[in-house]
Amino acid sequence: MANTVELIKAPISDEMKLFEQKFYESMKSNVALLDKVTRFIVTTKGKQMRPMFVFLCAKLVGNVNEKTFRGASMIELIHTATLVHDDVVDESFKRRNFFSINALWKNKIAVLVGDYLLSKSVLLSTDNKDFDLLAVISRTIREMSEGELLQLEKARKLDITEDVYYEIIRQKTATLIAACCEVGVLSNGVDETTAKKMQEFGTYTGMAFQIKDDLFDYQTSNIIGKPVGIDIKEQKMTLPLIYTLKSASPENYKKYFATIKRYNNDSKKVRELVEFVKSSGGMDYAIQTMKDYQQKALNILAEFPDNEAKESLKLMLDYVISRKL
Repeated sequence: MANTVELIKAPISDEMKLFEQKFYESMKSNVALLDKVTRFIVTTKGKQMRPMFVFLCAKLVGNVNEKTFRGASMIELIHTATLVHDDVVDESFKRRNFFSINALWKNKIAVLVGDYLLSKSVLLSTDNKDFDLLAVISRTIREMSEGELLQLEKARKLDITEDVYYEIIRQKTATLIAACCEVGVLSNGVDETTAKKMQEFGTYTGMAFQIKDDLFDYQTSNIIGKPVGIDIKEQKMTLPLIYTLKSASPENYKKYFATIKRYNNDSKKVRELVEFVKSSGGMDYAIQTMKDYQQKALNILAEFPDNEAKESLKLMLDYVISRKL
């Protein structure tokens, strides 16, 4: 898989190296504590999939320029801010095997750092009069917040239908990948139709990405270090589970709904539910849905001329649905 990521990065490897420096500069402040935290953020970064999307989409229609770098920094600032805030909300003390910011510097500082990063992303666009990019990131921040709140509201009653699930993952996950793709092409001054197409491409890719994440919960061989059934223990209604309950007999529905609602900490009952999801076709249904989204994304890509960036985006789509973590 590491090789796949290197192959995907091939057309943009120089830009990715340069981006690291530019991203760090975009977070700089006059406050020593803030700089200490942002230095920590840079050293604990993940695969940086989102900037990769920005650069590849820019190269799909033109070249990477200063506006592309600003767009990638804006996206990464938003992404980092949401991770910092998520760790506070989830009371999570670890991220990618590092301590989270709230674990090291307490919640108050974590919340303020998240706010600072969000404001930096907005300032980066206004300072450079990138108002088209500002429109994209403002919409993205709003949708991500709405998605989180919709999930919290529905999670209380556990009444998430398939349609509501799609709306939650579109807003929570797919909207940021959609923003990457839109920002990438906008940095090359494309027309509205092309920008909209790439936004859709990013949405479909993001939907496939999140469904893949939700499937890990039912795979005994998952390598991401996430215990099997953890979503059920946390009462998260994901696609395999929603489909299984919807097609279950009234008797089974009652039994397994009780597992989620009341016995979600009973390992034996959770294991039984995981097996029921597998045998009822819940996983197969989610895998097919994920592949349908992948195909929709590929159909959009097919409309663009062939180049290295297009090949990398195809590889990225394969990676999204076949990754092991």
